Amino acid sequence: MSVPSEIFKAYDVRGLADEQITPEVAHAIGRAFAHVIAKLAEKPVAEVQVGLGRDMRLTAPTLARAYRDGIVREGASVLDVGQVGTEMLYWTVGSRGLDGGLMCTASHNPKAYTGAKLVERGALALSGDRGIQDIRKLAQDEAFLAQDPAATPGAVTEEDVYAAFQAAALAFIDPAKVQPLKVVVDGGNGMAGPMVGPLLEGLGLDLETAYWTPDGNFPDHEPNPLLPENREFIIEKVRATGADLGIAWDGDADRCFFIDDTGAFVDGDFLTALLAEALLERQPGATILYDCRASRAVADVVAAAGGTALINRVGHAFFKTRMRETGAIFGGEVSGHYYFEAFSCADSGTIPALLILELLSERGAKLSELVGAYRAKYFISGEINSTVQDADAKIAEIEARYGDATITHVDGVSIDYDDWHFNVRKSNTEPLLRLCLESLVSAQDMERRRDEVLGLIRS
Repeated sequence: MSVPSEIFKAYDVRGLADEQITPEVAHAIGRAFAHVIAKLAEKPVAEVQVGLGRDMRLTAPTLARAYRDGIVREGASVLDVGQVGTEMLYWTVGSRGLDGGLMCTASHNPKAYTGAKLVERGALALSGDRGIQDIRKLAQDEAFLAQDPAATPGAVTEEDVYAAFQAAALAFIDPAKVQPLKVVVDGGNGMAGPMVGPLLEGLGLDLETAYWTPDGNFPDHEPNPLLPENREFIIEKVRATGADLGIAWDGDADRCFFIDDTGAFVDGDFLTALLAEALLERQPGATILYDCRASRAVADVVAAAGGTALINRVGHAFFKTRMRETGAIFGGEVSGHYYFEAFSCADSGTIPALLILELLSERGAKLSELVGAYRAKYFISGEINSTVQDADAKIAEIEARYGDATITHVDGVSIDYDDWHFNVRKSNTEPLLRLCLESLVSAQDMERRRDEVLGLIRS
């Protein structure tokens, strides 16, 4: 058996099921995970307790069992919560005080993929800088793999955490405030239906559900609402039904995406600004994190609401760590990851949906009206990828070209002028540069500057 190095990514484990990640590979990763978590928790493996969950992918039951068998073989105990949304595993680890957790999922990837999201105590994500590469080294170590199993295998407890999780999520809002809005929801045949569905049904909404049953065949569309082709259905449905809004989730349902009442997609940075403003009303003066790609709308809205906005490196491991360091109550990424201090600093696809429904009901406003104030002032390009031969050389060229700007390196390079700015960062997995640009002048100015920077990147 060979454990391929390329499945160990910056933020998780990801690869093709039965090709790169077989049950044997999953078993080796489970064994290694038990030891790495024990080291991070500073306790013997036999005293370690971890949570285990899986999504709806066809290979998930077999692979989750292989991870579990590997963990208990080394003497660590497992709380197996079965088929859940990823945030339910995070919540279990955080609320039960477990030493770590492993979620068998490939998130939004196509059907052929599988993987694992890994966390330590407090649901703090492992990353390439902390934990994931240690797991790789052990899982590839023939001497380690040849060792005998623990004298006493770890215990396995199976538990259904749906009701407890849903009660905890509902506590983020006052359900009595939510009006009977007409809402179209698209679960992408992922985990949103069973996870969020009962909560939405209990709020008295006029709910129209689509692709709401978990199905690892993904018969309707891939569970990745960031791709425009996967949003076509819900956009058309919102317009056809006159709905107040649409909400779509990715496969493991830890991210949600919004369509306003006109059928327009709501960008993640604008959603971050809306959520930040709502949360600052409850906790005045609090700190909010936002990612380096985001619109200045976030920092402007946070400042106007009396909060402190801190820019951050992209990636859930970096957000969760920084939130703990700064005491931030909320963090938002352009990619649709929204993090909450009161939720173990973990990302949730449930809580933003509930908060936005409450916000629209309280304000008696349409989502297009709330977001329209941002769209009229902040003109964003979205993330644009370009294949490059030498990413580092190209970034150096960009810095030289825009040397009169304020230049920072939170993640990649950020170039800031008074009335426009952009960020360029390298992909973790491909020979790509990713550009996000914004103008505070006009859509035409954004397009002109976007094309100028893309011309430099692609030259």
